[in-house]
Amino acid sequence: MESTSFAKSWGAELVAENVARFRLWATGQQRVTLRLNGNDLEMTPSGDGWFEREVSGVAPGTEYNFVLADGMVVPDPASRAQKADVNGPSLVIDPEQYRWQNTQWRGRPWEEAVVYEMHIGTFTPQGTFRAAIEKLPYLAELGITMLEVLPVSQFGGNRGWGYDGVLLYAPHSAYGTPDDFKAFIDAAHGHGMSVVLDIVLNHFGPEGNYLPLLAPDFFHKERHTPWGAGIAYDVDAARCYIAEAPLYWLQEYRLDGLRFDAIDQIEDSSEKHVLIEIAERIRTDITDRPIHLTTEDCRNVTFLHPRNEDGSVPLFTGEWNDDFHNAIHVLATGETHAYYRDFADEPEKRVARVLAEGFAYQGEISPQSGEARGVDSKNQPPVAFVDFIQNHDQVGNRAQGERLITLAGAARTRVLLATLLLSPHIPLLFMGEEYGETNPFLFFTDFHGDLAKAVREGRAKEFDGHAGHEGESVPDPNEESTFTRSKLDWHKPDEEEGEAWLALTRKLLALRQRYLVPLLATAGGQSGHVLATAPGFLAVSWRFPKGTLSLALNIGEQPQTLPEMPGETLFAWPQAAEKLPQHAILVRLDQGDAAQ
Repeated sequence: MESTSFAKSWGAELVAENVARFRLWATGQQRVTLRLNGNDLEMTPSGDGWFEREVSGVAPGTEYNFVLADGMVVPDPASRAQKADVNGPSLVIDPEQYRWQNTQWRGRPWEEAVVYEMHIGTFTPQGTFRAAIEKLPYLAELGITMLEVLPVSQFGGNRGWGYDGVLLYAPHSAYGTPDDFKAFIDAAHGHGMSVVLDIVLNHFGPEGNYLPLLAPDFFHKERHTPWGAGIAYDVDAARCYIAEAPLYWLQEYRLDGLRFDAIDQIEDSSEKHVLIEIAERIRTDITDRPIHLTTEDCRNVTFLHPRNEDGSVPLFTGEWNDDFHNAIHVLATGETHAYYRDFADEPEKRVARVLAEGFAYQGEISPQSGEARGVDSKNQPPVAFVDFIQNHDQVGNRAQGERLITLAGAARTRVLLATLLLSPHIPLLFMGEEYGETNPFLFFTDFHGDLAKAVREGRAKEFDGHAGHEGESVPDPNEESTFTRSKLDWHKPDEEEGEAWLALTRKLLALRQRYLVPLLATAGGQSGHVLATAPGFLAVSWRFPKGTLSLALNIGEQPQTLPEMPGETLFAWPQAAEKLPQHAILVRLDQGDAAQ
């Protein structure tokens, strides 16, 4: 098998047998010392703020730090692994040490994607990469084709969502070693599942980020994100650190794709935006398997997701579709506070438009912000949109972390799950959703001292007086019980109710694989049409080169007359009828008169 190692510009690299080169950009330091196995070695300035040192006799697993002129000891910002926490020693890692088992893996096409979002720390009782491997046969048998792992870059403390990472190249040590993560990916490939990783390139967390001390120029002096200082993507060394990280994860860990978090906060004034540079380089450098790149962006944009004439993807593959979730949530729960205001008026029309055209907001004024939001999305193929009825963000950013089944009830949630899995958009399930998990997914951290106090008070203030959360006591993010309450209950899939949910999910995914996937490979834009809407009711159809798909759902109080929906019944709950009763869904497929 070809080498999977990636030669980083920053950090420690084994350049020959037991020979390592250490490289650090530190414009804020006059002098830097390498501490290697307890020995201090002066690093050599090499221009433009870089310090280097090549050392012989360095075996994999060797501990090292950087020592600053004032004696402060810091980890390597480009560490491949930490001995323990984010503030301690980094480890020299041999990227070629892991022996891949499933070397013939060549990925899966995007239209087959059924995404399963998982947080390693709460997915199993042990919360490790190795423990997660044991659940892979279950997911594969269910019909999951793609695992999306929440960020694993090393962050402060042991517990956290992962979005406060500070060492972008090091898997979080509480989850396991680099080889443990590779074993997880390797095992998933052996079960026929792709693996994509959520990565954060828009900010660094509050603990363990020594870059402002090492190189103040890494950050923009005036630009800020909601989570901290903005990164100076137009500074060469900073851009290099950020742009190489996605390639590193894809190449060294043989991942099948990446999800880029909150890209609306990646502001870059360079001639070529850093995200476009990243995508173009990935497309050029990795050609042995399909690479799937998705974005999260509240702006409802499409310029990063073009398609070539043959349908291939030159940049990013798909966009997380918050509009779908938000419209569905309002329809299902009636909640209209905060950003749900944008979907308060006739939410079934918003859901229908999203299913037919992609976004609900395509340039209209948002009541929440008072500004125009979004662009025309009708020309996008349905598979350009990743839909979900719940995910880590939408569940975890509630004060009590309630899942949709708790808020809307099982009957409505069942209809919405079927809608998600039998629409031509790409579906994403949040871990446990497949068996009707009711345990919450809360916001949790593992900070101490003043930082813990600030996070605790900030979280409580966030919901103080917040509509829908009056009088609630917000769980302390730093309490270990907040973390343990968020773990999946693996007894539930074996109980009668859990088995029934699993049977439904399994059936829906089998129908999707058999009937929808063949339609999606050639599905283009302008395919969807709204057939009808009424309170709690909507019907949509999609006309594809290989058939016409129609879907109607009703979670309103009144039975609804169905519009014309040609073809054979693909799925009906509870059963097909002339009128669609409450808490019902009907999906039909017409392949006899395929669109031309």
